[in-house]
Amino acid sequence: MAMLEIKDLEVYYGVIQAIKGISFEVNQGEVIALIGANGAGKTTTLHTITGLISPKKGSVVFEGKDITKTPAHKIVSMGMAHVPEGRRVFAELSVYENLKMGAYTRKDKNEIEESLANVYKRFPRLEERRNQMAGTLSGGEQQMLAMGRALMSRPKIILMDEPSMGLSPILVNEIFDIIRSVSESGTTVLLVEQNAKKALSIADRAYVLETGRITMEGNAKDLLEDDSIKKAYLGE
Repeated sequence: MAMLEIKDLEVYYGVIQAIKGISFEVNQGEVIALIGANGAGKTTTLHTITGLISPKKGSVVFEGKDITKTPAHKIVSMGMAHVPEGRRVFAELSVYENLKMGAYTRKDKNEIEESLANVYKRFPRLEERRNQMAGTLSGGEQQMLAMGRALMSRPKIILMDEPSMGLSPILVNEIFDIIRSVSESGTTVLLVEQNAKKALSIADRAYVLETGRITMEGNAKDLLEDDSIKKAYLGE
């Protein structure tokens, strides 16, 4: 049984259909990439999975339980974390306060402190800047903070929306190394990313989304070599 199953999902914004009956699955321990051009429906898909948008049809099943109509905050406590596009850190709060916000569904103080120590270990720069206001961090540091905040909920699966957006090539490499290490430590990853080459280089499998429909799927390494993918997304 897949950890996350999306079945025949249809999502509308008013009369405009953004998602046109997509189905895909994510198995435990996988890194799955969802690639596609701007406006393909990638962010809408993540928002629907995490309960921020209600679909008109179809279902979202997480660990065998239908969560299609479950409120977003309850989905977090079930073990799903979302790193939103544009990072969305709390600019007026410190790095430390932002991280603590990520653990708001958890009660055990010792476990929260343990998670905080793990986040600082993974992102040493956040520990150095723990008392700094999040709004004064660089783009790369804010991305690390958004990822660290999501990890504070101790998720079984983490959904990342365009983590490389607006970052320098060096920082993009660093962020993808971190995503790989998050996966290797046992957290399942669903990655939405415009940088198709980078996404496919760390993913196990991938789905291509075009104007609300999945047009291709397969092993990420195979898709990296596919001529139509190279032409459309890899600039080759």
